[in-house]
Amino acid sequence: MDTKGRKAVVFGGASGMGRASAELLAARGADVAVLDRPESAGAAVAAGFGGSFHPVDVTDFAATEQALDAAVAGLGGLHVAVTTAGGGVAMRTLTKQGPHDLDTFRRVLDLNAVATFNISRLAAAHMSRNEPDDGERGVVVNTASIAAFEGQIGQVAYGAAKAAIAGMCLTMARDLGTLGIRVLAIAPSLFETGAVRGLPADTKATLVRDAAFPRRMGRPEEYAKLVLAIVDNPMLNGQCLRLDAGQRFGPR
Repeated sequence: MDTKGRKAVVFGGASGMGRASAELLAARGADVAVLDRPESAGAAVAAGFGGSFHPVDVTDFAATEQALDAAVAGLGGLHVAVTTAGGGVAMRTLTKQGPHDLDTFRRVLDLNAVATFNISRLAAAHMSRNEPDDGERGVVVNTASIAAFEGQIGQVAYGAAKAAIAGMCLTMARDLGTLGIRVLAIAPSLFETGAVRGLPADTKATLVRDAAFPRRMGRPEEYAKLVLAIVDNPMLNGQCLRLDAGQRFGPR
């Protein structure tokens, strides 16, 4: 799908990989709406490329539907949806203090897996109304993590949530295939985003020592380039693509 003239929404688009994706899509001719938390820099980011900003907490599922509807109405349609919002906690299944808190586990699943599914199903409904272009109506790109496959100690909730996102891809792609809507996920390793970006250089080097090449953290624009490649290539579908420099997480 050619990005020029297409309508795109990026959840988590105020910073990090989401911001890089929104900016690159806009630079390639797409009309882009940024959706992120009200206190984020989303308005300034969107203004930087002439896009729109819609504040939303993705764990408020009804408000997410309203925000997406408003974004699509402003864009005049929807062809591309990118979700990068997410996060986790460090908590073992069992410690001396007792078992993993169940409410915390649920919150991590809501923020990652449930929110991602909610956005995907709603985006697909909007995309289904498009006139097909060579049979294609839209593409959904979600964000997993290599923790989905090699979760480290203390990542049981985060690993489960990201594994759910990875696991949705093929089934959702099959569900939506007759409509010409593709579904993929990207599983990044450690990227220069959020709190990780501020770590000392020697700490970062230790964290990526198991990568094959390059032995450094990923850059947000490298994630964005893969988003663009996914949108551009209609033969990419139904899978979770690792973006990890050949890294495999160890136990800790």
